[in-house]
Amino acid sequence: MADRSFLAWPFFEDRHRALVPALDAWAARSLAGLPHDDVDAACRALVRRLGADGWLQHAAGGRFDVRTLCLIRETLARHDGLADFAFAMQGLGTGSIALFGSDAQRARYLPPVARGEAIAAFAMSEPEGGSDVAALRTTARRDGDGYVLDGTKTWISNGGIADHYVVFARTDDAPGARGLSAFVVDAASPGLSIAERIPVIAPHPLATLRFTRCTVPASALLGKQGDGFKIAMGTLDVFRATVGAAALGFARRALDEALARIHAREAFGQKLKDFQLTQAKIAEMATAIDAAALLVYRAAWAKDSGAPRVTREASMAKMQATETAQQVIDHAVQLWGGMGVVAGNRVEALYREIRALRIYEGTTEIQKLVIAAQVMQAWAEAKP
Repeated sequence: MADRSFLAWPFFEDRHRALVPALDAWAARSLAGLPHDDVDAACRALVRRLGADGWLQHAAGGRFDVRTLCLIRETLARHDGLADFAFAMQGLGTGSIALFGSDAQRARYLPPVARGEAIAAFAMSEPEGGSDVAALRTTARRDGDGYVLDGTKTWISNGGIADHYVVFARTDDAPGARGLSAFVVDAASPGLSIAERIPVIAPHPLATLRFTRCTVPASALLGKQGDGFKIAMGTLDVFRATVGAAALGFARRALDEALARIHAREAFGQKLKDFQLTQAKIAEMATAIDAAALLVYRAAWAKDSGAPRVTREASMAKMQATETAQQVIDHAVQLWGGMGVVAGNRVEALYREIRALRIYEGTTEIQKLVIAAQVMQAWAEAKP
């Protein structure tokens, strides 16, 4: 069982401390043995289970407690990476609607997603514009009582199985990010098609979307025209730290798997746990996990405590936790030896699952630029 001593930290309230064992028990009961050979079917089944048992209310119910989101993601990731994905995408795909949508938009889209009856997606990345949001080329031009979208989105999680997409498009000629707007586009909208499905090393639903004179009503606009960049950053401000929490879940599982291995495996007449090199590796892994967890839950606590923006804190948390998890999982594979790279071994699956977290919702390199900009701005403002 993963270490839970961090729940005693002052970042948490009793409701948070009660949530983790409850979700842990649910996951052990509900996720074990769920087939993943058909990833679309598995994702739909996970969404239904998470919704039916009330967990998706935390992600798509309209109000966010970021510490709760992080604890759920960490716990689910420790049990099943696809379950974490299913939970997280329901939140990311409705977060913009919850934060910036009209009452009518929230009433239409949030309840079915929270119940697990509909699947949500967030469509920002493009072939020529991933980290560089200002380079987005998909357009949305006003046409009578609605908008017409043209362009391509790629690397879209839940692409191909989602019931709606929050789509970011350029609505005017303003330079950079200032000309972007956000729309809620139903998957059945004429002119929206799935150009391709994208297979990745840790399978989950992923696709390229094509918009060809895709017409949506004016009521599909989120917020005001030109608010797209603000909406995207506001949404990521809530969810970026949760990526770090998912990485923590993977890292804690890797440490557990490593501990089980070193207590069982013998070499040169003694257990692996008795070698000093092994003990040093375990110490490094445990310390790195705690350090990353402190950053993740600091960011979550700051957001829940009313900080208007936690850009610096969330970027630090996401960067450190994902990089740490990659290192911890690599150590676990090494401690498992040859068995660590056998397909189907849990540490082998973790090795594949962690890699994407260092890329999506802002690469590690982008996080460094964001953190540096925040630190320099704070220094300049404090300078007498």
